[in-house]
Amino acid sequence: MVRKILKIAGIVLLGLVAIIAVIAASQWEFIQRMLLGGLKVYETEPPAMPAEIKHPALLVFSKTNAFRHEEAIPAANALFDDLARQRGWTVFKTENGATFSPAILARFDAVVFSNVSGDVLTLPQRQAFQNFVQNGGGFVGIHAAGDNSHTAWPWYVQNIIGAKWIGHPMDPQFQKATVRVENHEHPASATLPAAWQRVDEWYSYEKSPRGVPGLTVLATLDERTYKPGSLWGTKLAMGADHPIAWWRCTGKGRVFYSALGHTAASYTEPENRALLAGALAWSMRLEGEACGTKPLVTTKSEAPAGETAK
Repeated sequence: MVRKILKIAGIVLLGLVAIIAVIAASQWEFIQRMLLGGLKVYETEPPAMPAEIKHPALLVFSKTNAFRHEEAIPAANALFDDLARQRGWTVFKTENGATFSPAILARFDAVVFSNVSGDVLTLPQRQAFQNFVQNGGGFVGIHAAGDNSHTAWPWYVQNIIGAKWIGHPMDPQFQKATVRVENHEHPASATLPAAWQRVDEWYSYEKSPRGVPGLTVLATLDERTYKPGSLWGTKLAMGADHPIAWWRCTGKGRVFYSALGHTAASYTEPENRALLAGALAWSMRLEGEACGTKPLVTTKSEAPAGETAK
């Protein structure tokens, strides 16, 4: 009787192992991205580039070796295409890390990390990007560009983002909260209301980046309007000073980061469109002054519906 029970238990166990193996095989990429430190995919051959790239030119990069924002990335690309048509910009979109070479980057005025996640560049590609920014190239990072999947690149975390990500709420993950704009002197915030409510996945950081030398906070998150909660035992509340968008200079480069943008709806939201339009124009030196560089031309930021650009 005991042998029979053991035999049945063995069969059940083998069945469970087989089921787990099938599930793991079907979800292997997701497991790698989320549980095993991310994918290890690095390109060495760049994509085919246009023979001519007219300025102002924007390189949009959305490679993901960690979590992939499947809906947000194409929605953001649509926004960039809209802005390019409206403003006469050139936009080149890619997920090929080999685009980060000195010769190719020199053809662009700014780089966007559009929900980029994970360790995505080789050491020479990192160095090419670092030189690009320090010598005056612009940068705009969106949402996942500032999460904890970039820790293998300390220079990027410290000199581009300037804040250590600790998590976002999961109960619930998406909440309506109020964003408060601190000043309207930057092209990214010039047309924004003093406060607006929106739904997103709200990032928290170990501490406010406000104390980072040369970093200017543009917008904060009002924690009284949502529930930060905790993630894996880490309390996410930052208190009265919870920055959510900021700019800084890295060398001569104009660097902008916004933690907004997990959802596809973020990129049709008038206020967020205005924020990103102004940030992009500023990063390419089309508006505003900063980092020892003067504007190349003057353009107007996209204003939210019902408002006019200033």
